[in-house]
Amino acid sequence: MEHAGPMNLALFDFDGTITTRELFRPFLEFAVPSRRLRWGGLLLAPMVAGYKLGAVSSNTMRACAVRLGLRGMALDRADDKGRRFASEIIPGVLREHALERIRWHQRQGDRVVVVSGALDIYLSHWCRAQGLELLCSRLEIRGDRLTGRYHGAQCVSAEKPRRVREAYDLDAYPVVYAYGDTHEDLDLLRIAHHRYYRWRELD
Repeated sequence: MEHAGPMNLALFDFDGTITTRELFRPFLEFAVPSRRLRWGGLLLAPMVAGYKLGAVSSNTMRACAVRLGLRGMALDRADDKGRRFASEIIPGVLREHALERIRWHQRQGDRVVVVSGALDIYLSHWCRAQGLELLCSRLEIRGDRLTGRYHGAQCVSAEKPRRVREAYDLDAYPVVYAYGDTHEDLDLLRIAHHRYYRWRELD
């Protein structure tokens, strides 16, 4: 039975919140040819070391990995890899209680949006299958190939609430819920009435 009251807004991070693990690297390992993965790993090794020491940001790390792994990939191939990743890999790493919470919001008649730094090339397929709206990091396309760059900013940290405000009128929703699990989600949580960090509600 559909909830007859006003529609609320529920904002969910994806990696680590809906899933049990981060999927950026697993997707690249799934989609990128093994030979390119090997030499890309060698080229990225100094940057990985810098990231672990705190000298290289996660945004820079992801941007370089995308450039090395996905530059020049045919869009048809990338889309096929994304569709297969969404159907073959993502179901195995989902948190059941996260899916239950999503379904609860859907039964209430709420608008449910995934707001994620994950890549559109696979996350769009999963969200569509679940009936969820999506704001996420997008890959740049030129002609029929990926350029290896992001289209606009990565959807993390302050970019998350900026994207939400751009797409939705927050004042139109009586209650806004937000769910996240890392420091990159804290800006998103601040715009909500009910904020859940690692599945515990914050005061």
